[in-house]
Amino acid sequence: MSEIVVIGAGYVGLTSSVCLAHLGHNVTCVDIDSNKVDVLNRGEVPIYEARLPELLQEGQGKESLRFTTELEAAVSASEFIFLCLPTPQESDGNADISAVVSVMNQICPTLAPGSIIINKSTVPIGTSAQLIQAIGRTDISLVSNPEFLREGVAVTDFLQPDRILIGASDREAAEKVAGLYQAIDAPVIHVDLASAETIKYATNSFLATKVSFVNALAAVCEAVGADIESVTRGLGSDQRIGSRFLQPGPGWGGSCFPKDMEALITTASAAGYEFDLLRAVVKANEQQFDRLVAKIEDLVTGDLANSTIGVLGLTFKAHTDDMRNSPALEIVQRLASKGCTIKAYDPMVKNEKGLPTTFALAPTIEEAVRASDIAVILTEWPDFNRANWAAMRDTMKAPRVLDGRNILDRSQMLEMGYDYQDLGRL
Repeated sequence: MSEIVVIGAGYVGLTSSVCLAHLGHNVTCVDIDSNKVDVLNRGEVPIYEARLPELLQEGQGKESLRFTTELEAAVSASEFIFLCLPTPQESDGNADISAVVSVMNQICPTLAPGSIIINKSTVPIGTSAQLIQAIGRTDISLVSNPEFLREGVAVTDFLQPDRILIGASDREAAEKVAGLYQAIDAPVIHVDLASAETIKYATNSFLATKVSFVNALAAVCEAVGADIESVTRGLGSDQRIGSRFLQPGPGWGGSCFPKDMEALITTASAAGYEFDLLRAVVKANEQQFDRLVAKIEDLVTGDLANSTIGVLGLTFKAHTDDMRNSPALEIVQRLASKGCTIKAYDPMVKNEKGLPTTFALAPTIEEAVRASDIAVILTEWPDFNRANWAAMRDTMKAPRVLDGRNILDRSQMLEMGYDYQDLGRL
C-alpha cells in the first residue's frame, strides 16, 4: 500500500484518485476549490461519470480516500505525487502549462527525499525536461504517465487499459510507478520522457484523423451510392485499421481532441516541421459542421430563417455531461446565425447555464420535436433510439429527421412516413 497524493480533482484527477484507492493505495486528492472538496468529502460526485460514485464511496468507506485543500501537508507525507492539472489551449495554439509550473514551484520545497512526481497532465513535448530543471533537486524524480481516459467509460479505461505508458529517465522511479499498477492486467510500456509526451498528442491526433476520414468517406458514399456501414465493416475488419472510431457523425470535439491537435501542430511548427496533414484534418472537421447545416437546409427546402428545429443532443458524446467544444453546439450556433428557432433536448443538460442564448432547452424529447420542421440528432444517446417516433411524427410540422449519428433504423423511419436522412447509408 502506497501513500499517494493526486493534485487536481477534475475529470482526470478524480477518476485517478478513486481508481488508485480501489487498487489498494491510500490516496489524498488535493484541489484549490474548497466547495468541490466539501462536496467530495460528503460522498457526492460533481461530474457525471459511470461507476465514479460507487468507487468514491468505497474508498471513503475504507478510509483510503480523502479530499483536502491543504497541498503542502499532503505532499510532504507522500512518496508519489500525481499532477492532474488543466493545460488549456492558448490563443497561439500552445498548451498553457502555468498551473503545472505553479504547483511544481509550490510543492518542491516540501517534498520528502525520494519522492516521485508523476505527471498525468497533457503537456507540450519537452515540458518534462524543463520541469526537471525547475525542480532543482537530485533526490526527486519526475515520471510522465499520460492518461488515455474516454469520458463515459473513464473508470473502465483506468482499470482495464490497453497499456500503461511510463516515460522516465530514472529507471528505478519508473519501476516504482509501474508497481502502483501491478493489480492491473495490462502491458507496461517504458519510454523516455519526450516520447511519452509525444505519444499522448499523437494518439488523440490520430483518432481525430480517423474520425474526419470516416466522415469524409460517408460523404463519398452518398455521392457514389455506396453504404458507409458496409464500407466501414469491410474497412474495420482489416487488423491494420481496426473498427473503432469508424462511425460517422457531426464531427469531433470535446476537451482533448481540439487542443491536443493544435498543440501538436504548434509544437511541430516551432520545431521546423509544418504538419499540414493535421491542419487538413482540422479543416475537414470544420467542413463537417457546415455539411450538416447544409443537409438541414436542404431538408427544409432552404427556408431556415422561418424554420423551427428540434435538436436532440448537446454534449460532445453520449454518456457524459461535457459540452466543451461539442460538435452539437457548433452546429446549433451555425443554425442560429441563419435565423432558425431552435429547441434542444439532452438528457444530461438540465439548465441553460453556460449555454448560448440562441436556443431554448426542452424538458423532453417530445417537446423538442413538437411543432418542429425537422428533428436533428447530434449526440448518440440511446434515449433517442428508444423514443416513440411513430407518436412524435404527428406532432411535428413536417416529419423530417436528420440522423447525424446513424442510430435510427432507416427502413422503420421511412415506413413511418418520415423524410429521413442519415450519413452515408443507403
